[in-house]
Amino acid sequence: MLRYRADIRTLCFVATYFGLVAVQWIYRPTALWLAIPLLVVTCFFSFFGAVITHNTVHCPMFHSQGLNRLMQVVLTCTYGHPVSSFVPGHNLSHHRFTQSRRDVMRTSKVRFRWNLLNGLFFMFRMAPSIMRADSAYAKAMFRRHPKWFRQLLLELGCLYAAMGLLLWLDWQAFLLYVFIPHRYAGWGIITMNLLQHDGCDGESAHNHSRNFVSGIVNWFTFNNGFHSIHHVKASLHWSLLPEAHAEKVAPFIHPALDQRSLVGYLWRTFIWPGRRLQYDGTPLVLPDEGPDESWIPAPHETPKDVSLGAVS
Repeated sequence: MLRYRADIRTLCFVATYFGLVAVQWIYRPTALWLAIPLLVVTCFFSFFGAVITHNTVHCPMFHSQGLNRLMQVVLTCTYGHPVSSFVPGHNLSHHRFTQSRRDVMRTSKVRFRWNLLNGLFFMFRMAPSIMRADSAYAKAMFRRHPKWFRQLLLELGCLYAAMGLLLWLDWQAFLLYVFIPHRYAGWGIITMNLLQHDGCDGESAHNHSRNFVSGIVNWFTFNNGFHSIHHVKASLHWSLLPEAHAEKVAPFIHPALDQRSLVGYLWRTFIWPGRRLQYDGTPLVLPDEGPDESWIPAPHETPKDVSLGAVS
């Protein structure tokens, strides 16, 4: 049923997330030495659910379209956001118009002098633009792509029904074991955009993205550290990214755009010396910032052009 055998790992990660939530919900650990690590791990696996969502909207997991639709519903519940709504802001805005005013997640929107604040608050600055974009796209697709719209409603309905039931069963457990991990996942998946593109050249054929090539990081994030090749060929399955990166990206990009350590990059960029730099080490000069420009596909584009997900 799987298009790529590597997605057995994907399914294991999804099952682990739901298992972590279930164990904590049933046993309610109170010892801090156990409760805190369990919650932290749950937050990470909710974030991994968001990463898997990113992979799914570019390269569906199953041969069966019905299973792909079902998987989108399941993934919606791993990180608290409908998978279908990942398409507008990410696939159609960010991928097509990277770092321009048609990119609702362009990094030039955050302009704190203290770079740590840019990292911490990037998601909050992006959220209004993303919500407006999602709403505008959904309205446009109501008539132009009803199949996509129905899938969005299915995901929202299942998500809200599950959240409502869990709130009714135990609102405190819901906030701790579901709501907090979901909020962390949303913050993490959006903030990754800052790490991968800030200080890069969106108009360059090669230097448009930053990569994190650590084996450990990429094992847990399904090779999403190899971001340049993902922008070159977004539909390529995550298991094929390292080889494609080595062949088509690494020989041509600036060496600083292949970061060996994610933790090291975070320390240098946000803690010490904490300077906001271009990929080549020069000070970053932000362009004049203005309002978002419309990126919604024109009416003549086909449903396949405007879906870019498992439902097409």
